[in-house]
Amino acid sequence: MRLLDIGTFKEYYRYVTEENRNELTHLFDAISTNLTSFFREPKHFDFLKEQVLPGLIEEKKKRGSIRIRAWSAASSTGEEAYSMAMTISDLLMEPRGWDVKILATDINTQVLKVAREGLYRDVRIQSLPKSVLSAHFLKGEGDKEGYVKVKRDIRDMVVARRMNLTAPRYPFKKEFDFIFCRNVMIYFDKATQRAIIDRLYHHLKKGGYLFLGHAESLTGHESPLVYVKPTIYMKK
Repeated sequence: MRLLDIGTFKEYYRYVTEENRNELTHLFDAISTNLTSFFREPKHFDFLKEQVLPGLIEEKKKRGSIRIRAWSAASSTGEEAYSMAMTISDLLMEPRGWDVKILATDINTQVLKVAREGLYRDVRIQSLPKSVLSAHFLKGEGDKEGYVKVKRDIRDMVVARRMNLTAPRYPFKKEFDFIFCRNVMIYFDKATQRAIIDRLYHHLKKGGYLFLGHAESLTGHESPLVYVKPTIYMKK
């Protein structure tokens, strides 16, 4: 409002809804929550590494497929998507022989710029093991001192796109092997949550897994997804 020299919320509401619909993007950028970190909620990544990926990789090999597709919904600045990519890369004997793509979506255009670049303050990775740091990050020098950058092979696995989870349809033609949609459902009412879960289910392959946030569950939802562990569900 200061930037546009608009004095009241009523005026700004009229501007957004009647005069300039493009302003909605800037509004979402300003008010959306962007808390995230690398390997946030480690139990999910342990389950991904120990339970999901070994079976998935073996199944792909038997079918002669090299294609792995995953989705990090509400991915913010990209740490979640890159954590998924690192986990997959570490388990594949020859990552370059595989076709791995992780879709990172968010409604905020500013955080997506960070996700695409993969450049972070080094304080963001201080808690990570040295093996992860050496395998997947480059240390900044000169004007980039104090920063780290995700290595090219991991960045190439991630595709960042703007998307609104409350849209009535998602623009995907193929299904995902697993989906992370964490810590975003809590901001929606029950009806919106149900609609999003239904769409996530539709775009998840049979045998695929859905990961929700630690404060989220499908309790009270009539969903065909099967409970596996707290906040982890499978499409049978």
